Amino acid sequence: MADARAAVDHGADAIVVSTHGGRQLDRAAAPLEVLPAITDAVGDRAEVLLDTGILHGGDVVAALALGARACLVGRAFLYGLMAGGECGVQRAITILAEEVARTLQLLGVASVRDLNRSHVSLRPPGTS
Repeated sequence: MADARAAVDHGADAIVVSTHGGRQLDRAAAPLEVLPAITDAVGDRAEVLLDTGILHGGDVVAALALGARACLVGRAFLYGLMAGGECGVQRAITILAEEVARTLQLLGVASVRDLNRSHVSLRPPGTS
């Protein structure tokens, strides 16, 4: 959190929350777990983007509810590309969008703008 605040203090316009480079630490905090503290630390002074662990539209909804401005999704699109070229990427986008819409419906939320932290339940610290 202090690193994110310092980056913004030094002029960063955005923070990317990611575990890239930290994959060797089996017990490291997941990006979703630290996201609320980071968004609190930077407030509205910078955009906060979540990278790592986006496998389903529900992951996107959780990230947005916890304060991320957007998610960086690479894996789903790469799988789509490998499986079906450009059509596969388009299908991956469609699937992800449908999952986001379905998750919003299940939460009883009309729009991502209506999301807040109460829509997400994370495991308590110290549990796995």
